[in-house]
Amino acid sequence: MNREVLMLVDVLAREKNVDVDVVFGALEAALASAAKRRYTEEGVDLRVQIDRDTGSYETFRRWEVVPNEAGLQEPDREILLFEAQEDMPEIEVGEFVEEEVESVEIGRIGAQTAKQVILQRIRDAERDQLLQDFLARGDKVMMGTVKRVDKVQAIVESGKVEAVLLRENMMPRENFRAGDRIRAYMAEVDTTARGARQISLSRIAPEFLMELFRQEVPEINQGTLELKGAARDPGVRAKLAVHAVDPRVDPVGTCVGVRGSRVTAVRNEIGGEAVDIVIWDEQPAQFVMNALSPAVVSSIVVDEDSKSMEVVVDEENLAIAIGRSGQNVRLASQLTGWQINLMSQAESAEKHEKESAALVGLFTAKLDVDEEVAMILIEEGFTSLEEVAYVPVSEMLEIEAFDEDLVEELRTRARAAILTDAIAQEEKADTVQNLLSLEGMTTALAAQLADHHILTRDDLADLAVDELMEMTSLDETQAKNMIMKAREHWFTEEA
Repeated sequence: MNREVLMLVDVLAREKNVDVDVVFGALEAALASAAKRRYTEEGVDLRVQIDRDTGSYETFRRWEVVPNEAGLQEPDREILLFEAQEDMPEIEVGEFVEEEVESVEIGRIGAQTAKQVILQRIRDAERDQLLQDFLARGDKVMMGTVKRVDKVQAIVESGKVEAVLLRENMMPRENFRAGDRIRAYMAEVDTTARGARQISLSRIAPEFLMELFRQEVPEINQGTLELKGAARDPGVRAKLAVHAVDPRVDPVGTCVGVRGSRVTAVRNEIGGEAVDIVIWDEQPAQFVMNALSPAVVSSIVVDEDSKSMEVVVDEENLAIAIGRSGQNVRLASQLTGWQINLMSQAESAEKHEKESAALVGLFTAKLDVDEEVAMILIEEGFTSLEEVAYVPVSEMLEIEAFDEDLVEELRTRARAAILTDAIAQEEKADTVQNLLSLEGMTTALAAQLADHHILTRDDLADLAVDELMEMTSLDETQAKNMIMKAREHWFTEEA
């Protein structure tokens, strides 16, 4: 019988072209499945071990060791750590306690069960091997034939490997029929999934556009050009960032090709989607200006902390920069990774005027100086009390209108104002502790209420819904719920 086991494994391995260990594993699973039928408990865990040399096999029932404090969730297949350590002091959580039990004879195994388990394991192994061989080629774009289509997806077959292309990952108004040849980007590979779900395809991913250009433009693979990123409004417009490693190469012209041949080939694959070739620049501001083309930018203010840019264009270029339904600025933002705030010169001047007025008010109030000194600070680029307090003295002394005594006085007053504000914030935090104990209350919301002298639960409970909405950013439902929570202790005390 043992010799027959070895012969069976060898025949199946050769016939299905899979590793011998895969067949051994399948046979062990079949024997374990058959042995479980002897037990009435549902959660029994059995393991079968076949000797690869002799064909003899043993069956073990096993229990997983779990932490003492966790308790037994599945008593038929778990054992507490302290119980396991009585016989095996070295054992740890996650390991198994095993006990040999009677094995079933292969001749008595239900033939259908054994066959199903073994063949399924072999099919899975064959599929995994095909997938691994396919992925080993390093392709990122699958070219295949549509096998079948339904309302939500298309199954694409390349050789013996299948993949799924969901409707949401197809181009707008794109319809496929069985037998169509298509190309798509392999967006995700999940080796734990089964069947076509192991590979998820996309025709709308920005990476698909980049791979298409990589196939059409040999200079990219040669290393003279680099693709830096892409952004797409699938089926309508896209932007592709390129960089010439060799300064003698024109990145835009190279990607466009002779008489537009290269970019046209890519557009034909993606349904005529317009593609803007953008020159990448290591300077973010210049990169954003390139990405907003054909609009001409007048000025840019960069805020690195929030990774945003205030981009000013004249009235003639504003509509071009925004694009149809905001498409141009949206794609430029996605491509560069920066938030782009477009505005006209008039809007920019108005915004800066308001900001300057606010800063003048801050400096005159907190530093106790006149508007002339405040305006000098603003013109020199100071935007906060912290900058006045902690910018090196040498930098402030470079301001012609300031002498050493004035600089020291400004720095002292700025530090005193910062300290006063910090103390006030701490006092405010202490007063709103009563509110913070309320379910759903946040520190920011409590601070807003404190600004309106709402410092206790009773103060909040006395408010009307519309009053609370005016003080905070809560909507009607949220305001109503917050007030009712504040009033709960009234009803508890009455009861």
